[in-house]
Amino acid sequence: MLPRANEVEPGATDIAGGDIATFFDVSIDLLVIRDLRGIVVKVSPSWSTTLGYHPSEMVGRPLLALVHPDDLPVTWDSAREVETRRPGDPVRGQINRYRHKDGHYLTMEWRAQRRGDHVYGVARDVTARVAAEAELLAARTAAEAANRAKSDFLANMSHEIRTPLNGVIGIVDSLSRTHLDGGQTEMVGLIRESGATLERLVSDILDMSKIEAGKLDLELHPFDLEDALSAPIALNRGKALEKGLAFVVDIAPEACGTFLGDSTRLRQVVGNLLSNAVKFTAKGRIVLTAWITEDAEDQAFLSLTVQDSGVGFDEHQAALLFGRFNQADGTIARRFGGTGLGLSICRSLMRLMGGDIEASSEPGVGSRFSIKLPLPRVAQRAAAPRPSGVTARSPLQTDRPLRILLAEDHPTNQRVVQLILDGIGADLVIVDDGARALAAAMAGTFDVILMDMQMPGMDGLTATRAIRSHETLTQLRTPIVMLSANAMAEHKAQACDAGADLHVPKPITAAALLAGIETVLAG
Repeated sequence: MLPRANEVEPGATDIAGGDIATFFDVSIDLLVIRDLRGIVVKVSPSWSTTLGYHPSEMVGRPLLALVHPDDLPVTWDSAREVETRRPGDPVRGQINRYRHKDGHYLTMEWRAQRRGDHVYGVARDVTARVAAEAELLAARTAAEAANRAKSDFLANMSHEIRTPLNGVIGIVDSLSRTHLDGGQTEMVGLIRESGATLERLVSDILDMSKIEAGKLDLELHPFDLEDALSAPIALNRGKALEKGLAFVVDIAPEACGTFLGDSTRLRQVVGNLLSNAVKFTAKGRIVLTAWITEDAEDQAFLSLTVQDSGVGFDEHQAALLFGRFNQADGTIARRFGGTGLGLSICRSLMRLMGGDIEASSEPGVGSRFSIKLPLPRVAQRAAAPRPSGVTARSPLQTDRPLRILLAEDHPTNQRVVQLILDGIGADLVIVDDGARALAAAMAGTFDVILMDMQMPGMDGLTATRAIRSHETLTQLRTPIVMLSANAMAEHKAQACDAGADLHVPKPITAAALLAGIETVLAG
């Protein structure tokens, strides 16, 4: 029997003499008291406004008769658990659907606790909230699917663009090494520069896509800092000298040595900063300064600045500088070209590596870009001295022509590799799919196998795995270089997992291909 309004059930607390009936009357939530058989003893008037039942219609009927049939099994389990708990045990929560008097269902969030021979429950209508959460989940799922589709599209487009671009850059590279007159040399140079710009654009868009998706992984390894900086410095020094600019490099002695980090991404950032400095400077000089500082815990930090005497930018333009597809103003793109992605990618890369990048400038005077990056120093080991009078010999310098198998389905790409390898007098065998590559590898002996990743029929990954499986029987292992327009990190990992020794992304130049072959031949 339900306690009277002025009574308190044993085990309950009379809060300042509060009246239970009044509490029921003012509650906007649904309050209910039922017995251990599940029969309703008392409900609040809010049942009428929420579910359409007058309190007199609820008293004496089983509460769970209103539960949606699909929710009934779990609701029964919850009810039994509440009933078997000891008085004062924690409140049990439950979300299920209750039938409104007019027939539709509302989603209710319940809390219940047993006191003596009764169960006290409170429920709140969360239909709108649950619907909003479902819509949000559906929207997030759709957005994730769209993002995956975008990433797949960009990866596929990268492959489709890089494949013909490989023909352009590879053939132009071979053409540049032939005898050309002045006009032809200029035209070849223009084609090469345009191809390089297009390749950089594809790489920037892919990098931005990976950063957005959180899929850009850093590759930490020991590297020599001077060596890492030498490539972007050499490339941009030549461009600066062509424009008549002074190019000054000041690397402090403490910045020399071996450090732990992602040298590839560091080169990318420094190369972008130097390239921008050269691009936006018509006269004067470019200055690169690098030094190492250490904090109280002996953590080393690389500080590097690139300063120019170029067009500069004001405070308003500076606020937009690191945004995507932004440049200092609209005239910059018209005068100098570019997508406006470079600095955004640089900042993202720096922050991924735990550092940051800042910029300061004065219009018409020049700009200064500064990076600070944690870069742990690695203990150096002395290199083994080379005996005097001994000259290192390249693995490409052999007493016989290198025998190389090329698996490539695209005729232009076949011709690019052929033109490059003609320069070293290689004995080249060409097949156009993975099955023929496997057959050739099983039938003959090769110094190196160059394997395209995507081919009709048996692809390069499958062929590589099959070749490695066959080699377990012969105990002879042939180096395999994967040549692929798929240039993302996961594609490199796939090549490695399949058994390839090296991944060389397209478009392929003579320098990249020959360096790759030399690397795998050197073991």
